[in-house]
Amino acid sequence: MSLKAFAARIFAKIIYERTQKWVKDPLKTQEKVFKMLLSRARDTAFGKDHRFDTIHSYEDFARRVPLRDYEALRAYIERVVKGESDVLWPGKPDYFAKTSGTTSGAKFIPITGESIKYQVQASRDAMLHYIHETGKSSFVDGKMIFLQGSPELSEKNGIKFGRLSGISAHYVPNYLQKNRLPSWETNCIEDWETKVDRIVEETREEDMTVIAGIPSWVQMYFERLKVATGKKVGDLFRNFELFIYGGVNYEPYRSTFEELIGRKVASIELFPASEGFFAYQDRQDKKGMLLLLNSGIFYEFIRAGEYGSENPERLTIKDVEVGVNYAMIISTNAGLWGYDLGDTVQFISLNPYRIVVSGRIKHFISAFGEHVIAKEVEQAMQEAIQKTGAQVQEFTVAPQITPEKKELPYHEWFIEFVKEPDDMDDFAMCLDKALQEQNSYYFDLIEGKVLQPLKITPVRKSGFQEYMKSLGKLGGQNKVQRLSNDRKVAEGLEKLRIS
Repeated sequence: MSLKAFAARIFAKIIYERTQKWVKDPLKTQEKVFKMLLSRARDTAFGKDHRFDTIHSYEDFARRVPLRDYEALRAYIERVVKGESDVLWPGKPDYFAKTSGTTSGAKFIPITGESIKYQVQASRDAMLHYIHETGKSSFVDGKMIFLQGSPELSEKNGIKFGRLSGISAHYVPNYLQKNRLPSWETNCIEDWETKVDRIVEETREEDMTVIAGIPSWVQMYFERLKVATGKKVGDLFRNFELFIYGGVNYEPYRSTFEELIGRKVASIELFPASEGFFAYQDRQDKKGMLLLLNSGIFYEFIRAGEYGSENPERLTIKDVEVGVNYAMIISTNAGLWGYDLGDTVQFISLNPYRIVVSGRIKHFISAFGEHVIAKEVEQAMQEAIQKTGAQVQEFTVAPQITPEKKELPYHEWFIEFVKEPDDMDDFAMCLDKALQEQNSYYFDLIEGKVLQPLKITPVRKSGFQEYMKSLGKLGGQNKVQRLSNDRKVAEGLEKLRIS
């Protein structure tokens, strides 16, 4: 064992023990974060407007600070973008994470020195928890690749901005710099297909041990490696041990990954966003991700069924229940207050607090009152794959409200297969049954002959990549929208269907 691998085990034990201290006292931990946030922002413009000096309890906070999405907070953020200090958080942010919102156009999410520190720390701690649990640390001696956006940053009124992954690239610890791939020059390539081809060339002869990124784009990298070398990824990288991912559920991709790799590889799920780093998988033998309660973020939750109502009940961690779909609301050390993140989560454990991401609050299908969410379609896909042996590259689901020939409406699943099932009708039946078992509203609509069972529209090879490229969203942090309540995504994919 190398000195570096030995030191990683010692450090992992220290971090694990440090984590357990706040895990064992979650309510006090969140109360401490809550008081710190209010105290630090008391004299900001936002703090004065909302009279932080008179807030002495969470109930006071909920009365003073309304729930807001980006649009509702935009007036304050624009003041920060123009260079004003002490607006949402003391001083100015170190960065803006620029994202392309689906409804708000470009968004500039503030990132402060405090918040970026926790972002970097959470990524590190996720790997250290894996080391502590498994005792495996030799991978720290190999090469690691993080498929991400360009680290080149622009500047606006003295504040740098770019993609979150690009900003994070500036904070890779010194002890990992020599292990990190691709090269800086390659990482700066904007065209994703050119970038992946260059990464293939830079990594094919290396001892890759850790590979990280959004599953769909890592799969593209694996496929091009296979074409370039004629080898499976696991044969090419014999010490490849750990796949780190976030952004989408890995399970629908797992069988295809294992086929491309040629064996099983351990994985760690992360829940990062421009607004903060919220959770990571801390155990290999447990489902879900540990909610990070001591990272400068105060959490609130709204039951998904109350979302959008005039006065939804706001809950803290002491009020949540296992298995309920919640919209997650955050207040952070980057100056986001009562902020509607747009993601939905479900708790699978309250001791400790572990979550799964169930989808986006605005990404669902309820054209007929069924309110199908991403977690349900992904679980259905996982079950159908397991039962039929099919392999899926990508998929999305949309309602077909006005089908031809006066037939009943249905859910249309656009699926790009790596390996088609032997019997497509059986595959569709497995999907539909699994969805009915999870969603009683959908079951009732099928039983009541309001809907007919789902239909599958196969998409040609690389069709989803072509679709994302047509939107200017190929690669990086971009993800295919899993669910739509309209036909916009479906219309873009219809021309890419297999005849």
